[in-house]
This record gives sequence, structure tokens and C-alpha cells, in this order.
Amino acid sequence: MDYQEAIDFLFPLHRFGIKPGLERIDALLDSLGHPERRIGTIVHVAGTNGKGTVASCMASIFQASGRKTGLFTSPHLIDFTERIRMDGRPISQEKVAEYCTRMKPVVIEQGATFFEVTTAMAFAFFADEGVEASVIETGMGGRLDATNIVMADIVIIPGVGIDHTAWLGESLREIAAEKAAIIKPGSEVFTAVPEGDALDEILQSAGRCGTVVHQSVKEASCRICDLQPGLLSLEITLPGDASRCFQVPLTGSFHATNVTLAVMAARSAGIGWHEIEAGLTHLRSVGYRGRLERISDRPVVMLDVSHNPDGMEKTVQALEEIRNSFRSLLVLVGVAADKDAAGIIRHLERIADMAVAVDLPSERSLAPESLAVLFGGSCEVHVRHTAGEGLDLLMSRAAADDMILVTGSFFLAGEVASMERFRNSFIEP
Repeated sequence: MDYQEAIDFLFPLHRFGIKPGLERIDALLDSLGHPERRIGTIVHVAGTNGKGTVASCMASIFQASGRKTGLFTSPHLIDFTERIRMDGRPISQEKVAEYCTRMKPVVIEQGATFFEVTTAMAFAFFADEGVEASVIETGMGGRLDATNIVMADIVIIPGVGIDHTAWLGESLREIAAEKAAIIKPGSEVFTAVPEGDALDEILQSAGRCGTVVHQSVKEASCRICDLQPGLLSLEITLPGDASRCFQVPLTGSFHATNVTLAVMAARSAGIGWHEIEAGLTHLRSVGYRGRLERISDRPVVMLDVSHNPDGMEKTVQALEEIRNSFRSLLVLVGVAADKDAAGIIRHLERIADMAVAVDLPSERSLAPESLAVLFGGSCEVHVRHTAGEGLDLLMSRAAADDMILVTGSFFLAGEVASMERFRNSFIEP
């Protein structure tokens, strides 16, 4: 099959939905000769928010150290190939077609899901390319996530919040237990989860595996030196070492925790300070996108993929830190029906001067009319049924010194990022 045929084969697999369990991924990997056993040093990242940032930081640092590095993240913004990268470059369309062709009989036999097939493809690609390090982001949870077939050398859990409750549980303790299940005997564990039930679960999981948990709040100090749109300057100190300064292309002080975890894990992997600095400086080289990403000027348009209350709280906090840089803040928002829309809007309405609620390009979309009502009169609110219509309205109302924030969903961020007017806003390495 060619690439389009592969995509036409892959995407309907969503109809199988979410099917927790490792039996199908094991069968897929068996058909490929178990490539997950040949993908170098494995960094496994789980967490409600922050895992994509930490994973990208780790991949960029490994690359800067000269190691051939695979990065597996999800979802993609524009094209499927973004999910699987080697040294920052997306997997080729030809490789996607090749792996789909090889796996198709087993996929059909097992009823494998989209994410399971994608995970197997990533591991096969990394093994075939001879990577020396693989950075793997979980899809959802951890215990029964398809990525949990690996034996991780390094486990990073940035934070635990309430999301995917139908699958992971209603409480922080239950959700943390699911995520901590990626810890294996021999793993070195790093977390920024604060004291409480969630951390207790992580410590217990690590204890059962006989491994130690490194807590950033206890084993590192981080001072924010400067904070600008698109640039975070940090001073990080680790035990027994001098303070080091880093400049990272990120917006928001909340990222300090994610960067600190990546630095701690990188040092444990024996990576030098100069390589860590270079990796963080060139974070965008691994295709890192959608986290308060500036894609246009005059007015500034920011792309953000926050899609749960915890993530939106951090996004709003970051924007409040730079709020004086802009006259008004206008919001284009779309949310999936299975998300806590009320919790998301509760944070967003603190900063919005005007909002336009839109449909997502997905059958999972919450009706924009329902979304608009949640603002409760806190700002001027409009309803449009496409992102293009909503963006046109906001652009017609925005002054050159305003900001337009696009947020609420990966689906919405991807739709806007793929628009012709923003097509050249991000340059692939």
C-alpha cells in the first residue's frame, strides 16, 4: 500500500476505540520481531499534563549529546508522521506504508486499535534505524497503555491531574496508580508530583520495584531569571553541583518544573551540561509545537493545546504573566464533549476580553452553543461553526497589539496550524 492507503487503513481503526490491555500490542510486536527490545536507552514519560514538553526536552537533549534519538508522542497536529521522529525528522511516508503493509494481517486478526498500531510502528522504526535512545510518551494512563510493553531505564511523571476518568479512575490516587505502573525494576524515576495521595502511589509503585524516586522539589532548585513571550530563562541547581543557566523557547513559568525534571534525568543518564544547554536551547528542533506557540504577529496569534482544567490553569497563569504585553486578549476555543468544559472555561474566562466558541473538526466536539453558555456573561461571546469563521471574526476585531489565543483541543490547534495563512509559521528541521 502507499501512504494514503496506509492512512485510510489506520484512521478507521479508531472505531475500535480505547481497548486497554497489552495482548494486542504484544502480538503486533511479535510479528515485527519484537523491536521494542532493540531501541536503546528508554525514557518513558507519563502524566496528565507536561509529558509532551518533558519528552521533547529529553529528546532534544539526547540529540545534542550526539545520540541517535527516537521520539514518540501523540497526537499529531497536522500530519500523522509527526508522531514518530528520529533526530527530529518525522518518519517518512514510505516507512508508514511499509509498516502498515507488514502489520495489516495481524491488525485485522487482533482487532488492534489505532494507537496500538502506531506504537508498534514507532518501535519498529526506531529499531530499524538503530537508535541509541528512545523517548516514549504514554497515550493515556500507563498500566494498560500500549507503550507499557517496554522496560524503561528512566521514568518521568511530571504531574497527575483529573482527566480520562472513565478509564483511569475518579481520584488522584487512582489515576496516579495507573501512571506509576510504567515503573519497572531497574527504572530510575523522576517526578514533580507534590506530597499527597498521588505521590504516595508513585512511591509505593517504585518501592515494589525496588527503585528510588527523585523528587524535583527535594533534589533540585530552580530560579526564574527572566520571563518573556517565547523565552524562559532559568537557573537550575542540582545537589553537589554549581548553578547552571538555561534559555528555553517556552512561554510560562510553569514550564520551569518540566525543564528541571528533564535536566535531572539527563544528568542521571550521564549527559554533560553543555549538551543539556544546547538541547534545551534548540527544543523546537524536535518538532515541539502547540504549547503557547506564537504563529503570527500583529496581532499575535498563540496556538495552545490545553484540553483539561489543570492544563488550562497553567496556560492562563502563563498568559497572566505576560498580559501587560497586549492590549486585549481574544480567544478561539473548541472543546471535546468528553472533557470538563466547565472547568476549562472557568480558568479561561479570567483573561478573555472576547471569545468565539467553535466546533472541532471531530465527531467528539461539544456544541459551540453549549460552550458559549459556560462563559456566563464574563466577556463578549460569539458562536461560529468552523475555526476559519471564528478566526475571521477575531481577526476583524483585533488590533495590532492584541493577542488571539487558539485553545481547548489538539483538534482545533491542528486545524488552525494547517491553515494556509499559518502554513509557514513553523519550520521543520
